[in-house]
Amino acid sequence: MRRFIVAALAALVTVPATAAAPQSITGRWATDDGKAIVDIYACGARLCGKVHKLLFTQPAGGQRDERNPDKAKRARHVSGLQIYWDLAADGAAWKGEGYSPEDGRYYKANLRAAGNKMTMKGCVSVFCKTVTWTRMSQ
Repeated sequence: MRRFIVAALAALVTVPATAAAPQSITGRWATDDGKAIVDIYACGARLCGKVHKLLFTQPAGGQRDERNPDKAKRARHVSGLQIYWDLAADGAAWKGEGYSPEDGRYYKANLRAAGNKMTMKGCVSVFCKTVTWTRMSQ
C-alpha cells in the first residue's frame, strides 16, 4: 500500500510539470504588421530569433539598424539580425530578451504559441506591447 501511495504522489508531482511545458515556437513567423518574417530556432539549450526577410521596399544597400542606441551597430543590416536570445521555457511561455530594430529598444520578451498564432509581449520598464504573429508553412 505504501508503494502505491508513493507512486501516486510521484505521478501528481511530475504531471503538472509536463503539462505546463510551452508549445514549441521554433519555425518561421510572419509579423503582425506584415513587415518581416522571423525565424525562431534552437541556439544551445535555449531559443533565439532573427529577421529572416524584410517584406517592404528597402533603401539602396538594404535596411540598416539605424535606431540602435549603440552608434557602432547602426550600420549593420536588419535582414539576418538576431532580435531574440536566451529564450527559455517558463510555465506556458518562452521568456528571454528581445530587440526591436524599428525603435532601437531592448526589452524583456514573453512569447506564447497557440496553434498557428504566437503572442509576443515585450516590456520596457512598466510599459508593454503585445502583438500576434502567424506561423508560416515550411
